[in-house]
Amino acid sequence: MQKLRDFFRNRWFKFALTALCYLLWVIWMGSYWWLLGLIIVFDIYITKKVRWAFWKKSNKGDGKRNILLEWVDAIIFALIAATFVKYFFFEAYMIPTSSMENTLMTGDYLFVGKLRYGPKRPQHPLTIPLTRNVILGKESYSRLIERPYKRMAGFRDVKRNDVVVFNFPHGDTVLVNFPTDDYYTHVRLNGRQSTLDHYGPVKVRPAGKEDNYVKRCVALPGDTLHVRDGQVYVNGQPQPAIKGIRNTYTVVTDGQPFNQRILEKYGISVAELYFDPKLPGYPGFPVNENNAAALSKLRNVISITKNVDVYPPDYPDSPLMLFPFVSSSDFAWTRDNYGPLWIPAAGKTVSLTTATLPLYRRIITTYENHTLEVRDHTILIDGQETNEYTFSQDYYFMMGDNRHNSLDSRYWGFVPEDRIVGTPALVWFSTDKNKPFPSNIRWSRIFKLKFK
Repeated sequence: MQKLRDFFRNRWFKFALTALCYLLWVIWMGSYWWLLGLIIVFDIYITKKVRWAFWKKSNKGDGKRNILLEWVDAIIFALIAATFVKYFFFEAYMIPTSSMENTLMTGDYLFVGKLRYGPKRPQHPLTIPLTRNVILGKESYSRLIERPYKRMAGFRDVKRNDVVVFNFPHGDTVLVNFPTDDYYTHVRLNGRQSTLDHYGPVKVRPAGKEDNYVKRCVALPGDTLHVRDGQVYVNGQPQPAIKGIRNTYTVVTDGQPFNQRILEKYGISVAELYFDPKLPGYPGFPVNENNAAALSKLRNVISITKNVDVYPPDYPDSPLMLFPFVSSSDFAWTRDNYGPLWIPAAGKTVSLTTATLPLYRRIITTYENHTLEVRDHTILIDGQETNEYTFSQDYYFMMGDNRHNSLDSRYWGFVPEDRIVGTPALVWFSTDKNKPFPSNIRWSRIFKLKFK
């Protein structure tokens, strides 16, 4: 037994085990310059020529310990370990809006897993540990070192109807005083100069440093999406029934609003509900089809009708709000009658005309970094006249499960593959901001694992 303990304590064994783990990590990263780190590993365990933990001091002859330096050592180790986990395995995230209710609830605290699709190699490694993009109102990263996008190996690709966490595509430009607003929407509605005058200034963030969003991937690269009367169709097939997906209904009652017990039963947030005494009832009651059928049987319900937007869309869903932000017969779309729309895929080529260009303009100029000009109906990409374009990466179409209370791909277009972050892995805590403590804690959601 003593020999076995001595073997595991042997410096060569420790070096071999650490070097093997480090080598596997380098292979996974696919960046072989990191192999030079094996020199450091060898010195730490074998040669010990460099004092890597330079902040540590040897114990004095009297055996007294330096508590301060021990704390420094523990904090440095914790920061390095936590940063490593955040970059490659899990990242914390809180659900700020109701766009995914009831699949994910406002106030859910998540761990986002990155192994399923593979973590992205850090593009801006000079970042303050455990921050995303802001700390104390300032950017928490430096652009001194910027590396191209590269995704490490994962277990599988994104599948249709996965719940996905991604970097908000329009989050590359942020209104400093109104960070939750979409800058590009303000520009379309008010003009760029008016937006800067009334809502500015702005700050620009690089790819990968945008805020995180979470939605359901309803269409994959190469798919054709069509929403008809609120029902999603992909390649002509209806989306499978998913319990969390809900639309709004007009619910006419006998004049009395529902009590709190009814609202809690169907998972309805008071914040997104309005009782109109003139109806009387609720003009936008968010439930799924099964719950709508159950509500219709209540004694105080006179009628319940699904809300379906037809063209032209109602305010605020004007053509300037819905992607591709064009008011024409080619895009006579609403949030409930949308498409058909083909989702771009890497290596695929599309024909370009001035009519179809609005669908692909942002992909060409922003996501794939080409110059684009239109001169007398002639399209020039990187200065060359062309009538087609070949995509460099895959794109996805995301929609929130709370279909009538979700700003998603219908409002800002495609999600590039390089913005995919991961998938919800665990709800570790959840609170309802509309209730006082301790009744605001959603005990049934703590340690929830599956999101279907």
